[in-house]
Amino acid sequence: MKLILAPMEGVVDFKMRELLSDLGGFDLCVTEFIRVVDLTLPRRVFMRYCPELLNGGYTRAGTPVRIQLLGQVPHVLAANARKAVKLGSHGVDLNFGCPAKTVNKSKGGAVLLKEPEQIYQIIKAVREAVPEEHIVSAKIRLGFDDDTNSTEIVDAVQSAGASSLAIHARTKRDGYRPPAYWEKIPPLLARLSIPVVANGEIWQVEDAVRCQQQSQCQDLMLGRGALATPDLATKIKAHMQGVEYTPLTWQEVVYHIVHSSMHQDENVSEKYFSSRTKQWLGYLKLQYAEAHGLFEEIKRLKSKSDVVAVLEKYAKSPSLDSNHNI
Repeated sequence: MKLILAPMEGVVDFKMRELLSDLGGFDLCVTEFIRVVDLTLPRRVFMRYCPELLNGGYTRAGTPVRIQLLGQVPHVLAANARKAVKLGSHGVDLNFGCPAKTVNKSKGGAVLLKEPEQIYQIIKAVREAVPEEHIVSAKIRLGFDDDTNSTEIVDAVQSAGASSLAIHARTKRDGYRPPAYWEKIPPLLARLSIPVVANGEIWQVEDAVRCQQQSQCQDLMLGRGALATPDLATKIKAHMQGVEYTPLTWQEVVYHIVHSSMHQDENVSEKYFSSRTKQWLGYLKLQYAEAHGLFEEIKRLKSKSDVVAVLEKYAKSPSLDSNHNI
């Protein structure tokens, strides 16, 4: 099986990809979407979203990274896709799943699920522009308001020449409300000959097992679950392979936050590390009771040095062994 770190706008940036891939388990990371309108973007934009391009398109731990593009004009997306792989992206992913109103209003993301023909034209243009050895993948939802045209959508994706497909098993209207309808994926698989990745509501190892069973997909995409449990990918892989694994303790999670380099970036504001840590604690609260107390301690702090000082009180270095791939 392959585990893919999902693209999450404003959350899974370079620093987060670096930290989570350091912990192991992931076979691929997908960047936050790069919005494409009517121009071929300059190199600096690709580098800003994907600094891993300076490392051959790999994270520090050696996990390949794929740039995701979002837009609606086929030839413009094609030109940007060609540039992305030329700069070192490991293939290109196309976003047809973002439910954000601002994105949908400009005819990007999930709103295109209403227009399978447009999805076809976009993927076809990108596939023709990108050298054959590079993967062109797509990420979709089951539909917009409902899933009545889901078969048309997946037919469009495959017939346009996509290499693989990730299916977030909810509609745009569902947003991120549970459950994810994994059981709706198998009828779509019957129409497809390309690899399919299941996505949505995978928070625990048990969820991954049930998702595989109900979706009939071996490969999974992890999003919020990996933020709530940073070593979730490694836990899932260990379970599937029958390997003993000792999960990270809360103190070890805090250690990784402190040593993530998120507070060492001189190109961002002084408040960046404070804001990112509070944002992340919002996810960690879902799995670690201790996160609630830590959030209360730092919620009024702005300075990165003040936040780091609090974190260091609770941080404990993990054992440097193969369990945590450090």
